[in-house]
Amino acid sequence: MHRLLRCLIVAVSLFAALTPAVATADPAPGIVGVRPLGGRQFEVDVYSAAMNRTIPVWISHPDGPAPALYLLNAVDGGEDGGPWTTRTDAAQFFADKQVNVIQPIGGRASFYTDWVSDDPVLGRNKWATFLLDELPPLLADRFQFTGRNAVAGTSMSATSALDLAIQDPGRFQAVGSYSGCPQTEDTAARSMVYSELQLFGANASNMWGGPGDPAWAAHDPVRNADRLRGVALYISAGNGAPGVHEALNDPSIAGNVGALADRMTVGGAMESVVRGCTAALVDRLGALGIPADVVYRNGTHAWPYWQDDLHDSWPVFAAALGV
Repeated sequence: MHRLLRCLIVAVSLFAALTPAVATADPAPGIVGVRPLGGRQFEVDVYSAAMNRTIPVWISHPDGPAPALYLLNAVDGGEDGGPWTTRTDAAQFFADKQVNVIQPIGGRASFYTDWVSDDPVLGRNKWATFLLDELPPLLADRFQFTGRNAVAGTSMSATSALDLAIQDPGRFQAVGSYSGCPQTEDTAARSMVYSELQLFGANASNMWGGPGDPAWAAHDPVRNADRLRGVALYISAGNGAPGVHEALNDPSIAGNVGALADRMTVGGAMESVVRGCTAALVDRLGALGIPADVVYRNGTHAWPYWQDDLHDSWPVFAAALGV
């Protein structure tokens, strides 16, 4: 009996060893849920295979085929202070416009790029892969995209919007950079990126390698400005001085003296740095003979100005998108 049992065990083991293993395919990117939010607004849950997680995406979808405008959030990824749709009138502004507006929620401190290494705090960031390769075909099938695209970002993601256009020439017909620092190769600008990501506990060396890595130059919109030729560009920056929204009666201040003081000190200092970075890009574009709509203004690093930018840049985007 024991001998028979041993023979049976050996036979089963041999059969298992000789039987080809069945490969299990990794999950593919896909839409895992669509929730109507009223009117033309939807929240779409999209699984990213590159990041192995589901990303919520807000979309404003008109009836019928339309081009796409990707709207990127600031450094918090829309997770803490809120996304465009809660901090501006973006939803209302686009409610009568023939364009699909797409806003991914997430990507805090990621620069919406592909990181070379997983970060212990932020995890895996493959946002360029998500935004350029995974997301567009999924939404195009579901929401009738026409194939013409624009991308806009503010603060951190202003650099991201320019970089996405640089990394995939021909993908975007228009780009909006609102109060961004479009330099990454410059030593001072790179130090600012390190400091910005450290506020979120992240290490910028996991993004594009150490300070001497050539990836920092490869993602620098000033260095690679020639790749923006043929793209309709809207570029804005304040100077850190009080502007139209630095007033106690402005709705964004609502009489709060402390809020006004914070905006002037923190937001003013940030925007004065942004102005220098932006000027470097504008000068480079001018030297290359690449036209751009440039808005220099009095003002700080604050959402009310970016709402103004969104309104002011729409005619530039609409012309490039053909709507």
